[in-house]
Amino acid sequence: MILYKHFDTNEKGHLTVGGLDTVELAQEYGTPAYILDENVIRENCRVYKQAAIDAFGADALPLYASKALCFTGVYRIAAEEGLGIDCVSGGELYTAKRAGFPAERIYFHGNNKTDRDIADAMDMGVGTFVVDNEDELAAVSAEAVRRGITQRILLRITPGIDPHTHRAIMTGNVDSKFGSAIVTGQAMRIVKKAIAADGVKLAGLHCHIGSQIFDVEPFAEAADIMIRFIAEIKKECAYEIRELNLGGGLGVRYTEYDREIDYADAIHKIAAVVTGFCRDNGIAMPRVILEPGRSLVAAAGVTLYTVGSVKEITGFKNYISVDGGMPDNPRYALYQSQYTALIANRAAAPRDYRATLAGRCCESGDLLGEDMEIQKAKRGDILAVLVTGAYNYSMASNYNRLPRPPVILVKDGKARVAVRRETYEDLVALDQF
Repeated sequence: MILYKHFDTNEKGHLTVGGLDTVELAQEYGTPAYILDENVIRENCRVYKQAAIDAFGADALPLYASKALCFTGVYRIAAEEGLGIDCVSGGELYTAKRAGFPAERIYFHGNNKTDRDIADAMDMGVGTFVVDNEDELAAVSAEAVRRGITQRILLRITPGIDPHTHRAIMTGNVDSKFGSAIVTGQAMRIVKKAIAADGVKLAGLHCHIGSQIFDVEPFAEAADIMIRFIAEIKKECAYEIRELNLGGGLGVRYTEYDREIDYADAIHKIAAVVTGFCRDNGIAMPRVILEPGRSLVAAAGVTLYTVGSVKEITGFKNYISVDGGMPDNPRYALYQSQYTALIANRAAAPRDYRATLAGRCCESGDLLGEDMEIQKAKRGDILAVLVTGAYNYSMASNYNRLPRPPVILVKDGKARVAVRRETYEDLVALDQF
């Protein structure tokens, strides 16, 4: 086992994922390629769903956070496992529609929904809008009135939590671009406007404090702040908030130096805060919604590359260059995200070499990691970067006019293409001159 039970080595010393030889997968599907273990995704969905029900009651619902990984196949898995989904763009909504995902179980997020986004979502019959700000509230209200419907909404609230994660993925601080802050009084103001607005029904509140957080305490603190705000709304507005979306953000183990998280245990600890406050203060227990995205899909993934060149700069550093890079995984360039990497065709050998993993782009910052522990490589080796199921395919680009890799799902000893590899023809298909 390497980090997770679905990563292992076989009798050839090759890395396996879901029991399949990654070297053989690279030979069959080419590189770069995203490989996802479908059974891992399904197992994580079930863990979250059962834990949410056990902790919060039968109506608790995990939503798959689409931004972590979006293609029709992952929506079909979420639907089959009984989850809802959250979407943050018209493109994610369209993909969910193509997948046949039940629109009533879709929550539509985003801090700047366009008029077209709002109209398209209502055309689809999206169940719930998560309204970010007063301008958006007015726009959703106006469109719903024009259609003669009542749109169910949540309001995104900023609890003012510093979760001690990377600044670029903090979302619950007072000066965040997301939501309305409680401490400034803006949250109560938008609540009152939503209660009075035509065409909408305020069902509840939403918060999200950030991503890749390993401590449960910030989530518990956010839950406490939110449930106290619900009590304040009841007292000041005589209005009962029926739903509380606590977002997501629990961390994922990318390297052996990261802590393991028991997601079910974390959910129960957060539930203790909510249920205890409701019981002690005469507040009706709201329906609780959770948004695990990364933690459902990240560990399921591995990205396979072919080594091109190995460069040793005497007295400085070693480079292993691969046939992918920041276009298929920009997370190191953006966040200095750490990964575990190994040479898949010698995965059982000790990782006793240190190297910087370089991508193929004409960009000094095109790196997958620096000073990483790995086996010594040579041209033609297959290099694997583990735990790439989240924010890799979804953030991929065509920088340097490179086609995006395929997504290959493995399940029960078989592999199939979920998203085909882009071709050069795909790259020019939209060009008009």
